[in-house]
Amino acid sequence: MTFVTRLTLQSGDRAALDAIVDDIKSTAERKGAALKGPHSHPPEKLSVPQHARLHGDDDRRFSSWDYTVFTRELEIHGHDNLARNVAEQNFPDSVHIEAEVEQIHGVGRGN
Repeated sequence: MTFVTRLTLQSGDRAALDAIVDDIKSTAERKGAALKGPHSHPPEKLSVPQHARLHGDDDRRFSSWDYTVFTRELEIHGHDNLARNVAEQNFPDSVHIEAEVEQIHGVGRGN
């Protein structure tokens, strides 16, 4: 039975995101783990309207807050301890990480 850990990392700070991804890659290479990725998604440009007042009957607004979110995905095959250690790291507040674990059954095994 093998586990595949999919990591999705997102940040508005591209340099911080790439530094963390490079660190994960080098750690996986050092440990001999099978790593797929990083897969880059196109940057997502977002815009958030900003109201000048808190009450709803006032239509005055500031200019919108525009920002870009960068996303990288990695897969760690096997090496459960490495995947756990990566997912439990303390990342900067500017980087969001999600971990999804999938159990893969070998060929010919029922379930």
